[in-house]
Amino acid sequence: MFPFLLSLSIMFSPSYPPIVENTPLNPSPIMQSEYFSLDQLSEVIEEVTNYKTSFTISAAGDVTIGSDDSFGYYGTFHHEVDEAGLEHFGKNVTSIFENDDMTIVNLETTLTTSEQKAEKLFRFKGSPTYTEILNLTSVEAVNLANNHTFDYMQKGYEETIENLNKYSIDSFGYDRVYFKEIKGIKVGAIGYTGWYDSAEVREQMTKDIDYLKEQGAQIIIANFHWGEERHYHPNSAQQSLGRFAIDSGADLVLGHHPHVVQGIEEYNDKFIVYSLGNFMFGGNRNPSDKDTFVFQQTFHFSFNELTDEKYIKIIPASISSETNRNNYQPTPLEGEEAERVLTKILSLSDDITENSLSTADYFMEDSIAVFSEKDSY
Repeated sequence: MFPFLLSLSIMFSPSYPPIVENTPLNPSPIMQSEYFSLDQLSEVIEEVTNYKTSFTISAAGDVTIGSDDSFGYYGTFHHEVDEAGLEHFGKNVTSIFENDDMTIVNLETTLTTSEQKAEKLFRFKGSPTYTEILNLTSVEAVNLANNHTFDYMQKGYEETIENLNKYSIDSFGYDRVYFKEIKGIKVGAIGYTGWYDSAEVREQMTKDIDYLKEQGAQIIIANFHWGEERHYHPNSAQQSLGRFAIDSGADLVLGHHPHVVQGIEEYNDKFIVYSLGNFMFGGNRNPSDKDTFVFQQTFHFSFNELTDEKYIKIIPASISSETNRNNYQPTPLEGEEAERVLTKILSLSDDITENSLSTADYFMEDSIAVFSEKDSY
């Protein structure tokens, strides 16, 4: 860096002649001057040595763009498609996802024409054409490591991946990792079922994170389908696996499966979102708890290196734009309802011991909680 700064000081000194040849067609105001002042030199050096960029990720919970055959037809996701069209479902959240750099959800259904079903209570399936809903909602990547991926056996799983690829939706999970360069930032994502904190899961996760780092990943997002249904607090397996993921090199941990929201933990300057809850959820016509949220984090880079600057948003929402039923149209909340859901999420976060987020300051921006700090809380 010193030789670079020395050359700049010589080139911009008053004794250095103004540039005549090879002058840009639209030179900056500084470059139009005959000489450079020390203040102008400092401005250029500040601009060069503090080059910054950012990358924003939005995350939402369980997306079941389909239904179970045993549900019949009336009031199901299929019925809503026929009544309202594919553009109906993401209508109220697309503007959020269009303005980020990457949106991730948990795809908890198959997108297949297969008829061979697994032997289990609920088996979710959507038409391959429903995949377009993800594009219309501006979702770029989906986790497939969950308990409904194989509802229509191996063929259903493979066709789901094929249909996602056909509609240019990236997918990952189990032994399939995501790695992509977006806006000059290399992003990796991994996904697992985390019913137990097992040696097998830890070994696979460590292997996948090491691989992504070897590829040059600058952000790594770990996704877990874990926890207990309708439980509002993470269990010991969730906490130990989530923290292990951070210790192993993940920059953000996203959780789902309980079908209700759970708290958010800040651990070693990273965030573990224990449960995002349902989102665009065709698995229930009218769940009693429709609360959900979008978790959004902006990662900041200086000279291509990830900094410690924290910037997250919690966007309270409902899984439906109607209160008396589920119309499968997730909708950001406002006013008292937004405050209620936010208070719920923060209270659940407070219940997690040794959680730095519990004492963090935030401000409200149009019913959205914003936590912003350049170094640490």
